Amino acid sequence: MLNKDGKTVAPTMQAFQAAAANADWNSVPGYGLILDNQPGAESWPMTAATFILIPKQPQDPAAAAEALKFFAWAYSKGTKMAEDLDYVPMPTAVVASVQKVWAEQIKDTSGKPLMPVTH
Repeated sequence: MLNKDGKTVAPTMQAFQAAAANADWNSVPGYGLILDNQPGAESWPMTAATFILIPKQPQDPAAAAEALKFFAWAYSKGTKMAEDLDYVPMPTAVVASVQKVWAEQIKDTSGKPLMPVTH
């Protein structure tokens, strides 16, 4: 298939990750971006991501913190499991960006972040 850069690409994990890596995730609030026609010679032209929604100030901060811990674990330890299930892990730079948003925007009622930035 031809991508936005006019290159022929195959539907591989690398091509899907290239689309995610080359996307401008900040162009849409909350990362709600459909990954169609992203730039990059290696990018697959029609890709999508799965989203998790958590309020910026959750009613149950303890439950939200546990959910964030699970997703942090999935990002750090779940790559192989995701690949085994034919899912494509997010590129490292996108994960770092998401985790930064967690630390900056998801807070308890006192304003304390529920999940600090992890590296």
